[in-house]
Amino acid sequence: MSVKICDNLRILRAKERYSMEDIAEIIGVSRQSVAKWESGESLPDIDKCVKLAKLYKVTLDDLVSATIEELEMGDDEEKGKYCFGVVKIQDGKINVPEKAKEIFKLDEGDALMFLGDKKKGGMALVKIGKLF
Repeated sequence: MSVKICDNLRILRAKERYSMEDIAEIIGVSRQSVAKWESGESLPDIDKCVKLAKLYKVTLDDLVSATIEELEMGDDEEKGKYCFGVVKIQDGKINVPEKAKEIFKLDEGDALMFLGDKKKGGMALVKIGKLF
């Protein structure tokens, strides 16, 4: 699978919990420019790539050519923060990544509460234990 900068930009922004508006303001472009970069409709110029790489604390090479797995290795385990990867919804279900199951000791039958903040576009799962 080939790596696309648009995917990396989208993943890194989500990982750092920035909105497109946040990135636009920090980098000095319009929100539409950020949307075009993330959709693959256009590419940021080299100066913007340098700013983006610094913002996301990755190398320029990683910004343009790292795989999803390589980008995910930026976990801050000392602070207990992780990026477990990208999952797809299939048949209305999501599969919890194995690393998340291991770290949070998730077992068959454990209940998870699904939380969200529509304004910030964020969602979270919280382990609440066994229901029955």
